[in-house]
Amino acid sequence: MKNIDIAVIGAGPAGAATAIRAARSGANVVVFDKAPYGRDKVCGDGLTPRAVGALDELKIDMSDAHYIEGLRMIANKTVRELAWPATSRFPGHGAVWPRRRLDKALVDAADEAGAQIIWETEALPVLDGGRVTGVDAGGERWNAGMVVAATGAPGKVARMLGATRVEGEPYGLAIRSYVESPRHDSRHLEATLTMRDAKGNSVPGYGWLFPAGDGTVNIGVGALSTMKGFKGLNLNTLLDLYHSQVDESWGLGPYLEKPRAWRLPMSAVQRHGPGWVAIGDAAGLVNPMNGEGIDYGLESGMLAADLFLEDPASAPERYDVQVGELFDSFLRTGRRFSFLIGHPWILNAGLRLAVGTQAIANITLQVMGNLVDSKTPGAAGTVLKAADAVLAGLDPVLRRTRA
Repeated sequence: MKNIDIAVIGAGPAGAATAIRAARSGANVVVFDKAPYGRDKVCGDGLTPRAVGALDELKIDMSDAHYIEGLRMIANKTVRELAWPATSRFPGHGAVWPRRRLDKALVDAADEAGAQIIWETEALPVLDGGRVTGVDAGGERWNAGMVVAATGAPGKVARMLGATRVEGEPYGLAIRSYVESPRHDSRHLEATLTMRDAKGNSVPGYGWLFPAGDGTVNIGVGALSTMKGFKGLNLNTLLDLYHSQVDESWGLGPYLEKPRAWRLPMSAVQRHGPGWVAIGDAAGLVNPMNGEGIDYGLESGMLAADLFLEDPASAPERYDVQVGELFDSFLRTGRRFSFLIGHPWILNAGLRLAVGTQAIANITLQVMGNLVDSKTPGAAGTVLKAADAVLAGLDPVLRRTRA
């Protein structure tokens, strides 16, 4: 039996951020991951300015990443190319950084900070009554002052802790591959907001091309569960349709690897309890409007570490309160909005509005860039508050009439 301060289950960006922050302050941290070192995590690879800001706060060297100036949004025949806004909170640029390299940079930083990383080892929470007291991993028991679930989409750990997806709430599915393109060094992400499946049905989601700057582009599509016929949606076919749609303008080659899909959780029944917290995707911290969650994972991981360092006993409860104050309103609004755009006629009208004027396109850009939360000033913050109030009243109707 071993005694440590923090046990982190999962060595992705969220778990690594927790380990970096806590270990640099002298905490005894052990990170467990079932995969081997250097594993590739299926992802879109795009980093918002919010994510770049979090990586800067963690002092991660990003010279290996591809610099991104803004977002090109396409809805029907309308194309708007917008620069990321520089704010007092976030830098005015994003990046594309394939997860194999991003995750390596983060776990290496955690290792350098003094955290112990144990690969190819499954760790499961130890429950004593209603409290989590540590983990069982590799045939050993590790007592921990706090266990951090950084396990991504809900699985065995989430079921043990009660951190599963809220039944009836929306979730997303996405698929991606890599292709060669002469535009691999473009300084803009591209998102096509008008997607149709093989039957011509409108799909609430988008297709993306994220240039990696290394000769390749990350190509993918994502869809929300609120659309009619979602269970019959073939992601491989949807990706092929998108590939053919953008092939000529990007000079795309064939897929360099078999397309891989993943689930995007957008809610959690619980994200804390005595002795534990869930962070990042494991806590349902994924933007329903774009499927992005790396930035939330980094921020929630750092917050969990900071609160534990201040007061281990109260950290889980304070973590839940502070995460809720920052993100719950925006994420709740996004989930409710996803019920609306599950209806094709609302989706198509909304897309025309989203890029119809420069002012509204700027708000759309902030939403797509995860730049909106409870602290956001200006038009975007005002729109968020108004939308939250209106959709709260409509929530019962939205659920009864979901597509």
